[in-house]
Amino acid sequence: MPSTLQLDISEKILTITLHRPDRMNAFTLEMADDLISAFDEADRNDDVRAVIVTGSGKAFCAGADLGQGGNSFSSNKPEKIEDHRDSGGLVTLRIFNCRKPVISAVNGAAVGVGATMQLPMDVRIASTNAKFGFVFARRGLVPEACSAWFLPRIVGISQAMEWVMTGRVFSPEEALAGRLISKIVEPDALIPTARALAKECTENTSAVSMALSRQLLWRMLGAEHPIDAHRIDSKCIYHMGKTGDVMEGVTSFLQKRPPNFPLKVSKDMPPFFPWWTEPEFKK
Repeated sequence: MPSTLQLDISEKILTITLHRPDRMNAFTLEMADDLISAFDEADRNDDVRAVIVTGSGKAFCAGADLGQGGNSFSSNKPEKIEDHRDSGGLVTLRIFNCRKPVISAVNGAAVGVGATMQLPMDVRIASTNAKFGFVFARRGLVPEACSAWFLPRIVGISQAMEWVMTGRVFSPEEALAGRLISKIVEPDALIPTARALAKECTENTSAVSMALSRQLLWRMLGAEHPIDAHRIDSKCIYHMGKTGDVMEGVTSFLQKRPPNFPLKVSKDMPPFFPWWTEPEFKK
């Protein structure tokens, strides 16, 4: 069990709980490694069909651990500047590449990397106790964890710039109005709401179809023309149309029964996956 997280798998849902409650679940290099490992396991394990990320105690994640004071963001590694990679960015890239749907259940303060780590998650649900902040300019920093790519695509450039320029901490109501989150619920309804959404995915959808669909939607955000989507979704339709998952999906619908999809993400992804590494799809 990782020291900075609590992990639980039930009903095909992996719940990842950030667990440094005495430090408001502040982000550390160890937590970054633990999160990457947890998402590695989620992709390997066919018993995991969806992932929920939340925090223990009163906070989701109050940002980077500032235990080193003014030196908290000073790297001691003997590396060239061009070789340095932000640990928050490594986490968000791993989440971006996940083959399972990811839901954020924001139980409390989500500030700095606590906010940006959620951006590659597919759905964000907040409790009334949540608050958000892209506070980097107030700390002399810049938006990290690939958030300069994610945030404007999620909320639009003007809203993203307002939150980044002011660096203010804002309410879940403002987050909802800005489309950063999909809904606000009472604290005791947060995890049940997230689990209900996750179960709707796990019980009714093909795991391979979900993995492909997740990457199709996210990666087409950067496409230059709809032809880019047409080329790859045509491949996906052609491939999946010949599989047992489509046979089961159609048959179960006609027979009015729950589906039992046979394909596994661990071994049944199409031969062209990941397609974005193929020369014809590289820019």
